[in-house]
Amino acid sequence: MTDTAPRTRRSDATRAAILRAARERFAADGYDRATIRAIAADARIDPSMVMRYYGSKEGLFAAAAEFDLRLPDLAAVPVERVGETLVRHFLDRWEGDETLAALMRTAATNPGAAERMRTVFAEQLGRAVARLGGDPTEAPRRAGLVAGQILGLAFTRYIVRLPPVVDLPPDDLVAWVAPTVQRYLTDPAPA
Repeated sequence: MTDTAPRTRRSDATRAAILRAARERFAADGYDRATIRAIAADARIDPSMVMRYYGSKEGLFAAAAEFDLRLPDLAAVPVERVGETLVRHFLDRWEGDETLAALMRTAATNPGAAERMRTVFAEQLGRAVARLGGDPTEAPRRAGLVAGQILGLAFTRYIVRLPPVVDLPPDDLVAWVAPTVQRYLTDPAPA
């Protein structure tokens, strides 16, 4: 075994610690108030290490905001249940991943974060919607409408914390929102 293997493991562990601390700090403080110094303290490393690995706060945020929506294969879902499947999936993701909330908070005030969110949703949700079939020229529009519905729901439930929306159990939210998402995905386009 060479001497580089332990160094590589330490490097990977350091990067992982930095990203974990950055996600938590960006989620708690937002992009503008989070500092490299605070993130480094949370990761128990020197701030120069953060800069060494990520170059800047923007570079760190881009790496920390890199995430996979882990969308289900909608082609494997009965067509009449794709709306329900997506809404339930996103509620599960928002409930369990503070990174999405951090990205949404930050996207409201930071153009780089807004671009990151646009890219994640356009690419990942756009591909999933395109795989459903139908007119491929409509897929981006349909994906955008679904994203608007999902992001609006997330904003009211997890950012603004509007009591009537926060108080609804997930199954009730799915029952209310899924028909609209279903319509966006499968109804004929308006004339």
